[in-house]
Amino acid sequence: MASTVSQQATAEASAKFAAGTATATAAQVASAADEILSVAGLLRAQPRLRRALTDPSRSGDDRAGLVRSLLSGKVAEVVLDTLATLVSGRFSRPTELLDSVERLGADAVLDSAQKDGKLADIEDELFRFGQIVSGNPQLAVTLSDAGAPTGLRVKLVEDLLKGKAQPATVRLAEIALEGFGGRGFESSLTRLVELTAAKRDREVAYVTVAKPLSDADEQAMAAKLSDIYGRSVSLKVDVDPEIIGGVSVRVGSDLYDGTILRRLNAAKQAFAK
Repeated sequence: MASTVSQQATAEASAKFAAGTATATAAQVASAADEILSVAGLLRAQPRLRRALTDPSRSGDDRAGLVRSLLSGKVAEVVLDTLATLVSGRFSRPTELLDSVERLGADAVLDSAQKDGKLADIEDELFRFGQIVSGNPQLAVTLSDAGAPTGLRVKLVEDLLKGKAQPATVRLAEIALEGFGGRGFESSLTRLVELTAAKRDREVAYVTVAKPLSDADEQAMAAKLSDIYGRSVSLKVDVDPEIIGGVSVRVGSDLYDGTILRRLNAAKQAFAK
């Protein structure tokens, strides 16, 4: 979990980026996102650079100057200003800097999608892709193998999503391959779905049912959950016949499991005592 000081630095950098791209086009923001993510790749490959940019014995201005000397003329001015603002803040650990740059890059991808009016599509495409991966053990192992060349896994993701998803969806899936925030691939996808929903000011409810819900049932469930959580809720429905009947709903750390399978398992445990 990120420390309070790194969260503050990230928030200040995010505000700098938002101010600098307020009038930018979706394509311009997407280009800036790629540059931020390229810097994340540099930090991932160079631990010494991460340490230098989070060295508490150096002043914030000194660290910002180091970023400017390394990146000036190589990235857009808004990216340079954003990253200089970031490293001038404090970090408890060098790895937190990498996590923050990755987060800024992912947020920038979502900002570009928001300007393009594609956030809802991307949220759904990421979730569906996660379902495809989790439903195919061989594919899940291949994409989650951090020891495999990233380029080959990126090519596989691009081939799977080509013509079926928004460019921003593909870019976010590539971010997940790198282990977004230190997570595994599938967990990274889940987190990116939630960040996409948050950009739309929504909670995500993961719903598991034995058979597909009708549109009316989905709308009623979303309305009920929205009342409970005080904000709009985006349903992500997974159909799993093995639960037999009932419904399981997870929102954040809250879980309601009213499936028949859970009741049968509870009964078995009771009889076994």
